Amino acid sequence: MRRSLQRHWYAYAMVAPVVVVLAVLVLYPLAQGIWFTLTDINESSIANPVLDRPASYSFVGLRNYLNVLSGDGSYGAFWGTLVRTVIWTASCVVLTYGVGLGLALLLNRPMRLRSLYRVLLILPWAVPVFISAFAWKFMFNSQFGVINQLLGALGLGQPVWLGQTDLALVAVVIVNVWVGVPFMMLALLGGLQSIPADLYEAAEVDGATPWQRFRDVTLPGLRSVSGTVVLLGIIWTFNMFPVIYLVTGPAANPNTRILVTYAFERFFSGASRDYAVASTYGVLILSVLLVFATFYRRALRRQEAFA
Repeated sequence: MRRSLQRHWYAYAMVAPVVVVLAVLVLYPLAQGIWFTLTDINESSIANPVLDRPASYSFVGLRNYLNVLSGDGSYGAFWGTLVRTVIWTASCVVLTYGVGLGLALLLNRPMRLRSLYRVLLILPWAVPVFISAFAWKFMFNSQFGVINQLLGALGLGQPVWLGQTDLALVAVVIVNVWVGVPFMMLALLGGLQSIPADLYEAAEVDGATPWQRFRDVTLPGLRSVSGTVVLLGIIWTFNMFPVIYLVTGPAANPNTRILVTYAFERFFSGASRDYAVASTYGVLILSVLLVFATFYRRALRRQEAFA
């Protein structure tokens, strides 16, 4: 260790500020959140130096985890919310990947004004999320929204998109797909451009149809890129709070409630903000994503080994 420090002290010096920042901004809050899950801390029991009030919460062990995982409705009906979170995540990632792959295939072909189309398709990603969310919220307005105006002009019904129905979940899925497609498209377009053209020429010489070239050349060539962007998409969507909160508003909508939005409700809403239960949800979200990412990467490595 001493020899390593003497030889590479400059490398450790360069890395040290980053380690300190990560420890302060990530590791310390994470450790504090885990500690909160083992207590009954809330707004009335946390220390308040302004009011000269000491902390009065107590250690409760794993009681918060047991209460949440029991499915008790007073703790957010964890399993039902988890199912809705999985539906939300799967719908967004599948649609985002499908639309992004289709647009990437179109932009990978020679065409006029291709650069202009790329810039236009990147715009939803360049625009801040809150602007896109508010724009879509106005378009989904049941009385003055563009979407219902178009439906009315076609002689169709004009539903209340952001009401207390499942249509609210459909609406936020549409908004999240709109926001996420540009990133998916750019990542897959880069993967498409890295596939050697010789493979397509050889497949065409062998008489492969366009579908066979897509299935046997394009998809295998995109395997590594697809695996990474799908994993990132799942993690980002699983924790996608801004879109749901900004589109549906601060009032809790049970039809769009996912794990992260319920954690926010418990932490910032109610007569007595329940920091313990909110932190418990945060730790459970982290645990679910870590377990999923571990098995997902293992499955990808196994698939690459057999490929």
